[in-house]
Amino acid sequence: MSSFLRAAPGAAARLRRLLAEEDPVLAPGAYDALSARLIEEAGFPAVYMTGFGTAASHLGRPDVGLLTMTEMVDQARRIAAAVDIPVIADADTGYGNPINVIRTVHEYERCGVAALHMEDQEAPKKCGHIEGKRLIPAADMVAKIEAAVEARTDPDFVLIARTDARAVEGMQSALERARRYRDAGADVLFVEAPQTEPEIEAVARALSDVPLLFNWAEGGRTPPVSRERLGELGFRIVIFPVGALLAAAHAVRGLLASIRATGTPAQAMGGIVGFGDFLEMIGLPEIRRLEQRFAVQAAEHPQEG
Repeated sequence: MSSFLRAAPGAAARLRRLLAEEDPVLAPGAYDALSARLIEEAGFPAVYMTGFGTAASHLGRPDVGLLTMTEMVDQARRIAAAVDIPVIADADTGYGNPINVIRTVHEYERCGVAALHMEDQEAPKKCGHIEGKRLIPAADMVAKIEAAVEARTDPDFVLIARTDARAVEGMQSALERARRYRDAGADVLFVEAPQTEPEIEAVARALSDVPLLFNWAEGGRTPPVSRERLGELGFRIVIFPVGALLAAAHAVRGLLASIRATGTPAQAMGGIVGFGDFLEMIGLPEIRRLEQRFAVQAAEHPQEG
């Protein structure tokens, strides 16, 4: 678990090493720093910062392009600071033209994430599993990727290019766009929302020469596929963007319904984390140790008044 005292360096290099291993990198979606800590505690090798979850947790609204780049970077910074494992962050459309993308890459690098993904939708974007998306020309996205490649200062920083063309122009267009994004310098390709297993297999066959990301969107348009099958097909990263968010919403609804029905949370207490366990989960023991350590030093060097 991340230390409160110092951040762990080299997240991008660690993600690169994970991508070179045999098994796919499983990265559940974190919608805030607490959910990121829970993902790390559960033993996952990476965290995915979900834009859908960030919109829901920050605004209580859907993922329809309402958040700004600075809001997303602030969220990424908090999540990256909360964990020691690499963070893969949603960067929406890159927040503008190639010049804006340069700033986006700089800001995401500075906040400590290991990777970002950028999509080829028009702004304001929409969740990849919601209707009504529109795309920018492929050449414009190529220019954004080329700008991102030149902008990064850490050569290990992973650039993931996402295309939403399947829902707008069809699978063949999605594959053609993905190839162009690969040629522009993307490290990983993300073909969003294939709708059948044969389409998933077609993505894997057509793009077998580059690492692929699979969006295991809980309840989305893509059918569920086992980890073993995804590994066989060559997918290197598997994200689970909204499961933790949906589980949290369900649990909170249940607690509130119990309070509403009985007047207190007493009946629901057996199904929630204990207060002491929660304090340990969020790092209170480490804070206590630091208080004792630095309290001794402060006593030895009292302030002059």
